[in-house]
Order: sequence, then C-alpha cells, then structure tokens
Amino acid sequence: MQQPVPAPVEEGGVSAPVEEGGGSAPPPAARRSEAEPDAPDARSEAEPDAGAPATPRRRPAWRVPGRPGPHTLLSALPLLVAAVLWLYALPRIGFRDIADYGLLDRFPLAFYASLAVLTCGFLVTLRRAGTAPWWPAAYSVALLVALKAPPAILYDSVRYAWASKHDAVITRLLAEGTVYPRRELSGGMSAYDQWPGFFSLDAALVRAFGVESAASFINWAPVVLGVLTLPVLLLIYRTFSDDWRLVWTGVWIFQLANWVGQDYLSPQGFAYLLYLTVFAAVVRHFVRPGSAGRLRDRTLLDPAAAAVPPPTTVKQRAIAVLIVAPLIATINASHQLTPVMLCATLFALCLTRRYRNIGLLVVTGLIMLAWDLTMGRVLFLETMSTLKDSAGDLLSNSRAGYAGEPTGPGPELVGAANIVMVLALAALAGTAVLLRRRLVRSALPLLLAAAAPVPMFAVNDYGGEMLFRVYLFGLPGTAFFAAAALVPAAGAVGRGARAARRAAAVALPLALTALLAGFLPSYYGKEGMHYAPPAELALTQRAYDRAPDGALILATTGSFPGAYHRYDHYERWFFTEQEVPENLKMLKDPAGYLARGIPEGRPAFVILTPTQEKAVIGEGYLPPGSFRTLQEDLKRSPLFRVVEESEHGLVLEYRPQS
Repeated sequence: MQQPVPAPVEEGGVSAPVEEGGGSAPPPAARRSEAEPDAPDARSEAEPDAGAPATPRRRPAWRVPGRPGPHTLLSALPLLVAAVLWLYALPRIGFRDIADYGLLDRFPLAFYASLAVLTCGFLVTLRRAGTAPWWPAAYSVALLVALKAPPAILYDSVRYAWASKHDAVITRLLAEGTVYPRRELSGGMSAYDQWPGFFSLDAALVRAFGVESAASFINWAPVVLGVLTLPVLLLIYRTFSDDWRLVWTGVWIFQLANWVGQDYLSPQGFAYLLYLTVFAAVVRHFVRPGSAGRLRDRTLLDPAAAAVPPPTTVKQRAIAVLIVAPLIATINASHQLTPVMLCATLFALCLTRRYRNIGLLVVTGLIMLAWDLTMGRVLFLETMSTLKDSAGDLLSNSRAGYAGEPTGPGPELVGAANIVMVLALAALAGTAVLLRRRLVRSALPLLLAAAAPVPMFAVNDYGGEMLFRVYLFGLPGTAFFAAAALVPAAGAVGRGARAARRAAAVALPLALTALLAGFLPSYYGKEGMHYAPPAELALTQRAYDRAPDGALILATTGSFPGAYHRYDHYERWFFTEQEVPENLKMLKDPAGYLARGIPEGRPAFVILTPTQEKAVIGEGYLPPGSFRTLQEDLKRSPLFRVVEESEHGLVLEYRPQS
C-alpha cells in the first residue's frame, strides 16, 4: 500500500513542507519574495468543489532541530537579551520607596527595555508560528514571568491586602481544622466558611510543603495561575482556528489585558481557571450531532486537513457531564459569583445548535443551587433579599467600587489607562466582528461567552466589583477577536488581502506595544497600596495582640496588610468606607465621631498606617492631606491614648471619659 505524502503545514496561510530543522521551505511554484515573506500562495476564497475528492493529508510532527539554524538563532536571541536585561533590572527595582506612581517610576530603564525586546522577539517568532509554535509559547511564558514575578522575587511581605486577608483565613482553617458556615463573623468573613473549597486546598498545600503559612508562597500565585491558564486558553483558541498566529496573538493579548488583579491567591483566581477549563471541555467535546463539527477559520474548509472529530452522541455527552461535574462542584465550593457566570455562559451556548446542551446547563444549575441552599444558605438568602433594591439599576451596578474619584497622579493614571484599555479592546474586537464574518460564524461560542456576563449588570453590583468581573469573564473571547483584527485571515489573496497584510505589519506591533503600555500602569500604578514593609505588618499584629478578645478594631480602611489578623477574635470598623459626604462630616470632629460609634464598655483600638493613607487618599475616600489631620486630631484628643507610634504607623487606645 502506497504511503500518503506528508501533509504541508500552514505557516501564515502558506502550505509548505517541513524542513529537517523545523523550518519551512515553500515549493518552487509557491516561492515568495523577501518583500512579502507571509504572502500566501494563490488560492481562491471560494469554497472547495463539493464533488472533488479530498486528498488525504497528514501533519508531520514538529521536530526539535539537531543543529540550530538561522531561524532558531533569530528566535532565541531576543529571548536571551530580554532575560539578561530583566535580571540586570530586577535588583534595581526601588520597591522600598514607592511614591505617587507606584512602581512605574521605580522600574529601571532596563526593565522596560526587556519588555520591548520580548515583544519584538514574539513578533519575529509569530511569522513561523505554524511550524515552530514552541517559540511563541516560550515568549508568552517569558512575558508572564517578566510582568508578574518581580513582587514574588523581591517583596519581603505579602503583596496586596486581600491576599493577606486570605492568608489569615488559611491560618485559621489550619488552626481549627474545620469551618462553621452558620457562625456570624463581622466584615463579611462568614462567607469564607460558606465557600471554603479554595482555602481547604491551600491549607493542604501548606501542610504538604511543610511551611509555616501560605505567606511563604502567596506572592507566586499570579505566576502559577498564569502558567496554568496558558494551555487552557490554547485549547480554547485552537478549537476555533488552525492559524497559530491568531492563536498566540490572542494568548498574548489576553495576558496584557488581564490587569484586573484577580490573579492573586484568591477564590476568584482559582475558580476562574476552573471556569476556563470547563468552557474548553464544552466547546471541544460537547458538539451535537448534525453540526459541521469544530469549524475553523480557514480559507479551504477541507475535512481531511482539519481532522475534525465527529460530533458526540448523547451517551458520550452524558459521560462528559460526569467528568466535568467534579470541576463544577469545586467551582461552587470555592466562589460565589463564578458559578453564576458559568451558568450564564452555558445558557448563551444553548442559543447555538452545535453547542446546545440543556442537560449540562441543568446539572450546573442544580449543583449551584444545592450548594447555595446548604453551605452558602446564609449569604445566599441575604443576597436574594437585597436584589429588590439592586435589580435593574444598571448605572449603580456598573459603577466601580470607589466612594469618590481616584486622587493622585498614580490612581488617576490607572483610571485613565483602564478606560483606554477597555475601549481599545472593544474597538479591535468590534472590527474583527464586522470584517471577519467567517471567523464569527466558526468562533461564535467565544463571541457569546464574551457577551454572556453583561446581563449581570442588571442583577447586582457585587460590592462595586461587578464591572471588573464582567470584564474578566468576557476577556477570553474579547482577546481572541481583538487578535483577529490584527492578524489577517490565512490564505486570502487579492489586492485587498495584500493591503490587509501591509496594514497588519504596522498595526500589530503598535497595538501590542500600546497594550503593554496600558497594562503597566493598570497593574503597578497603585503599588503603594499593595506593598507594606514587614515593620508595618508587625506593628499591626502587635496592636491586635494587645487587644482583648471581643475588642473593636478601628481603621480607615481594610485595604492594608494584617487588617484581618486573628479576625475571628475581634470586630472591625473601617470607618471611612462609606459615602464621601459622611467622611467630610467625620473630619470636622474625628475623635467625637469615632467615640459616638464605639459601644459603651467595649475595648477599642485605632490602627493607622502609611498603607491606609495611600489607599484612602488614592481611592477618594478622604481628600488629600486629611489623613494626617485625622492622626493629629486623635493624638490630641483626651478620648484616645497613644499606645505605639513610629514611621510605620500609629496605634491608639480608646479611653472614654467619665
């Protein structure tokens, strides 16, 4: 029997046999000039003749070159240069004296140069992504490490107040060995006992690693979650396109656009990874009979070349439901909002014939309802009782969770960068939806998944976080279509196609550079609120340890490390986390205002730290300069006694007058 000829591999829309070194060499009939290295061979946009037999083709395996060729050196050189620049810049990052612009003016020039070199190297390797996809993969991992590893390597304390809060939850779980879903704890802390899945996993990791607490690895969470997310995104995007350029560009844009900050050690970050995993399983293995299977963004829809698996039967889908059900249950045990977003996405997929899986949607809804009515019953019923006030209030539900306007150069720059990033992604994705109709048809599930979270604005504000969560859950589809606007369709020919390729040669580098420029302030522009030196954390912990059990702890905001130290022993009052007019009223007589809010006979302590000052001023709770005024007023008041004071903070004890 005659062996079939090895199949050509598409590289930027060009069919080319694989070279020994992993590169490609087009046949003589399809030779291209150096001026247009990505110009495709002459193929028509028309569909193939239905009566023409499909030529059997198979894809050759990618081979690691035995001896590096010029393409390998060209791909590796920017990666090595970027690594050298980044390692040189790392110890020179001035994180101990963060000022108005966060880390933006504390990063040395070499750090920015390393990111620029990484971007250039990625663009170089993208041209050969069809034959050597491991190079864009290497650059994507390098970008993730370069952007998010510096705090993990440099910081000598937990980055981000909410990560410190979760460390306190894990510490308590390790100490008590169980949870109490019906126990009332102040500050909404009861919810962590009602959705403890994520914290149970982290407690197990602490025991497995033999470390003292989760603080020893907590700063590495953004890197670890990012690395785990990459292959899942790859599976999702490869479901809808065979163009490796489009796939890796989508992954790259996703990383640059993921500035929301939910990738720290949190139930949301963990549940989001599982959400993407379930979505990948659904779009790859829940295809209904009678559909065309996984349509690809290809010029020639050749089933033999696409190797599309057959649609799944009812029995196969039932088995698949049993396989993904534990993942869905884990999501429900870990986070309140993610199961709702998953149901919304599955419902949106039911609007298509190919991915209509009512059974999976029902199972997901039943698992969510079962958890909400058992372990999460208290908070679930409380949330349901507030829906009558929030349902339909689109303006309030879509507002960011700030009491006032961000204040100061860094927070203002962050706010502007966030808006520009959202508008840029929306414009790029909208352009692809309008111009690439074939891709819209084949990747419709991604488009529906991007739109599925939007109706959540009509339900609840999620504590001022709904805007960011809608953006986060819509990001995978948005990033894919934004990439499609920058990467021209493979195989297109004609004058318009050549013009599109020339435009993409300019637009793609500019867009990736602009997104990188937007990510940095969005992620690091308010770093002064996220990093606190160990001495400040030690002062906070001493203040808590001095207070007797049941005492009331006062602070301007909960956004400072250590705010929830031994949280089950105390009650907390973050007295500026309210409407700005009420805070202005408080500033007229801070000591009297706080004294009136402390129950009679209740021991009370006030903790004020530099991190709190940056948070309440930056987020608009207090006007500039008022935090220092507040400190001085409390120190002068006979109602409060100074317990400890240093450059790292001020601790006062409430001493009521007879």
